[in-house]
Amino acid sequence: MNTRVASITATPLSEATRMRFDREVAKYPAGQKQSAVMACLSIIQQERGWVSPESEKAIAEYLEMPPMAVHEVTTFYNMYNQHAVGKYKLNVCTNLPCVLRNGAKALAHLERKLGISAGETTPDGLFTLQQCECLGACADAPVMLVNDRTMCSFMENDRLDQLVDGLRAAENGDAA
Repeated sequence: MNTRVASITATPLSEATRMRFDREVAKYPAGQKQSAVMACLSIIQQERGWVSPESEKAIAEYLEMPPMAVHEVTTFYNMYNQHAVGKYKLNVCTNLPCVLRNGAKALAHLERKLGISAGETTPDGLFTLQQCECLGACADAPVMLVNDRTMCSFMENDRLDQLVDGLRAAENGDAA
């Protein structure tokens, strides 16, 4: 086997992953399997924590689409991690309505508390801090999303401290 070709081959998908992909593809009409690209990206991220270029290629091969088309989806949406992130990904909304209601202050408070800047991960690998666009909860600003799943509203400094301290305590097995 040519080693150059082997080096660009996508990371193989496990049988369990392929079965999950099959279930997603089955939701679409025949010949429209590419429509499952977002679901497949989500599955990979759930399993691996992030979407690597090799994973994008594996999805492209599975869905029979150009790797660049998968990459375009990965890079368009900020819900897909393009590099390894901490166990807890904290996305703080910095869109105008949230900023007008202390969203930027919330982000700055977390930067100080965690000792990192937006876009970075704490040295212990526990937290990644990011800013994001509208989360659709402007009336509850400042808002943030934890691990792309849990919406947190009215995140003033005391609530931010409680969240971070609670997550740290849970990791250490301490009572929160």
